[in-house]
Amino acid sequence: MSSRAGRGPVRSYRRRKTVLNIDLNHVPSSDNREQEGPSTVLVPQQVQAIQQLQAVQGPPTQLGTGQVHAVQQLPAVQPPTIDVEAFDDDVIESSPRAFAEAPKRGVKAPVAAAKKKPVAEKTNPLFEKRPKQFGIGGALPPKRDLTRFVKWPKTVQIQRKKRILKQRLKVPPALNQFTKTLDKNLATSLFKILLKYRPEDKAEKKERLLKRAQAEADGKTVEAKKPIVVKYGLNHVTYLIEQNKAQLVVIAHDVDPIELVVWLPALCRKMEIPYCIVKGKARLGTVVHKKTASVLCLTTVKNEDKLEFSRVLEAIKANFNDKYDEYRKKWGGGIMGSKSQAKTKAKERLIAKEAAQRLN
Repeated sequence: MSSRAGRGPVRSYRRRKTVLNIDLNHVPSSDNREQEGPSTVLVPQQVQAIQQLQAVQGPPTQLGTGQVHAVQQLPAVQPPTIDVEAFDDDVIESSPRAFAEAPKRGVKAPVAAAKKKPVAEKTNPLFEKRPKQFGIGGALPPKRDLTRFVKWPKTVQIQRKKRILKQRLKVPPALNQFTKTLDKNLATSLFKILLKYRPEDKAEKKERLLKRAQAEADGKTVEAKKPIVVKYGLNHVTYLIEQNKAQLVVIAHDVDPIELVVWLPALCRKMEIPYCIVKGKARLGTVVHKKTASVLCLTTVKNEDKLEFSRVLEAIKANFNDKYDEYRKKWGGGIMGSKSQAKTKAKERLIAKEAAQRLN
């Protein structure tokens, strides 16, 4: 058993607060004043007048009744009234906790911001507001961007990871030159020329062969003129370059595997044939009616296009053939992510700060 059991019931003591209900500005009635007799309390001005009289007449042992009466006739100053409402209720109740929480002197209480009255919106009585309920069996939820939650196909994941790795890892110059592609304006003018020399598709070839067979059936001689078209196919283009028949070689930048065309720029420079790297093997494929094409080649052009073709060739030579030595020394990649770059910059700042402290 505990020792508290034999002590009897525990009393709870409550703290009492004494409220002083006193009006500090109350003036006692005149009847009480007459009963008490004449007041001899002097105000500060009256005391000052007595001191002046003592200075003139000398220090008297006691003021006469007439002198005190004359001094009391001076105008009395009304003492300042006490504003009871200014005191905090907790302070008047004289609670220690209330006294501690009371605002201190010289500190202005924060002014409460004036509450603005809400402006009632004008609603059309013809249209009733019906909020949507997105519970079970209710309205359909709004569409959200769920890109981050999509499980992408494996091929797409590999493409994205490969692109990030190419940025992070150091890329040798032979592969890095495929990131330097032809600018947009020059590529547009180049593809305009290429589209003029598109090879025939299956339907055009079938129509040509039918006309030729019909002519031979009628006993007419058909003149077979070789058309001027864009050449495609890696082996075919390589043969034309080696025979020095190609006038322009167009290489795609995204051939996979890249080893198929990585040696072509060096071969073109050795044979002194203008070459360029453009974006998109699919774009090259549309020229020759294929899904993709890794390389295209032009052997000749018509007389009406020679002026424009020569301008394009000059620009391509300046951008690729003349800058080959520069590109063969330039490494690529090594671009880290934003977090790694921030850490590296912080380390550099710290090292610079330490070096400055050593010098000082």
